[in-house]
Amino acid sequence: MRQDEKKALEKAIGEITEIASGFGLDFFPMRYEICPADIIYTFGAYGMPTRFSHWSFGKHFYKMKVQYDLGLSKIYELVINSDPCYAFLLESNSLIQNKLIVAHVLAHSDFFKNNVRFMNTNRDMVESMAASAERIRHYEIQYGKKRVESFLDAVLSIEEHIDPSLLRPQFSWMEEEAEEEGERPGRSTPYDDLWALDKKNERRAAAPKKRKKLPPRPEKDLLLFLIHYSRALEDWQRDIVAIVREEMLYFWPQLETKIMNEGWATYWHQRILREMDLSPDEAIEFAKLNASVIQPSKTGLNPYHLGLKIFEEIEERWNRPTEEMKKRGIRPGTGREKIFEVRELESDQSFLRNYLTKELIQREDFYLFEKQDRDYKISSKQWQEIRDHLVNLRVNGGFPYITVTDGDYAQNGELYLQHHYEGIELDIKYLEKVLPYIYRLWGRPVHLETVVDENPVRFSYNGKSVGRDYL
Repeated sequence: MRQDEKKALEKAIGEITEIASGFGLDFFPMRYEICPADIIYTFGAYGMPTRFSHWSFGKHFYKMKVQYDLGLSKIYELVINSDPCYAFLLESNSLIQNKLIVAHVLAHSDFFKNNVRFMNTNRDMVESMAASAERIRHYEIQYGKKRVESFLDAVLSIEEHIDPSLLRPQFSWMEEEAEEEGERPGRSTPYDDLWALDKKNERRAAAPKKRKKLPPRPEKDLLLFLIHYSRALEDWQRDIVAIVREEMLYFWPQLETKIMNEGWATYWHQRILREMDLSPDEAIEFAKLNASVIQPSKTGLNPYHLGLKIFEEIEERWNRPTEEMKKRGIRPGTGREKIFEVRELESDQSFLRNYLTKELIQREDFYLFEKQDRDYKISSKQWQEIRDHLVNLRVNGGFPYITVTDGDYAQNGELYLQHHYEGIELDIKYLEKVLPYIYRLWGRPVHLETVVDENPVRFSYNGKSVGRDYL
């Protein structure tokens, strides 16, 4: 970038930051970097500037880079949820493109800082991932790169199966069991055994304890369960599972708020640039770029478009409430206040359920479609069905909801998993490839119960082949 271009961008960043602050956006201190396409796409493939090495990231990079080289797609920026917040801008961007992007990432940073789903994320994750990558490189030297990469294949195949609601690295039912058994809470000391002297004879006379089910209730955090209870994992392997789980906990809020986050950033980059004194050429280029960002998709869901339209409608409805809304205490002119409240409290699931209205669905001409023979045909235009379908797609971040129901199935140390079926079947081919990976992590036969063609089915892997039983 030439010196004059750099000065123009720095001036624009100052102006945009001032306008965004005037609107009430509250963001982390920002750090901007101008990067070539190779660097941007490397960060995009790995998800972060520093992360452990794995072939799947290289595959993702190659796919994105080829699409960029052929002019099929383009990543204009990458923003990192951290404090300070890092934004990487593509060096081939024009000045007006960077103006839009700076406004966009400021709104992302505001969302990262204020949305409740991000409240417990690690803001120093860039440094944490760098340290984790170094540990995994050490394991590659010690145990061999092929062995470590093969183990990562298994862990990454189930990386989405965590429970982000767990704020501590321990299951809630562990504490409940400890309290039931009368264990003393708090820090242990060298004299704790003295408390048990009076109960020595009581324990001798006590009846044998009844075998407890493990886990005592369905457990969503499969990775944490493997860390605690797998007998097949060595210490270095448990560490790698813990690393993948920690990184997934960092990414999870972004999965839960994709539509909201992109809609919020799009809403604000539009309003911020409208406050700027753009030249006629810049105004035309901005209009074209913005239109390409929010253009509805004919065959899928554009989160920029949908999120923007919902935020705009919320603002309009609260600015001009109906008589019924006024009876509920909603005051006219409170639209801007309301969207800041929504930004703070909601996730995609509640955002769609509470604010995707009949009027918006009909105005945007949304519909459901399905494949019939060789053709795709509209299956429904009922607004409630469309809303509920979109909400269901956002359950659990869009991933299947699977829990551990028995860690000692058939009293033989086997692992029994349950897919909580909600109308969307699992990909059977993918399932049959993942079960051997879970077997490797658990060390014993693995079973997974799900629904196929409206019938309950149990898939099992015994170390040799995948079988299925209709229940």
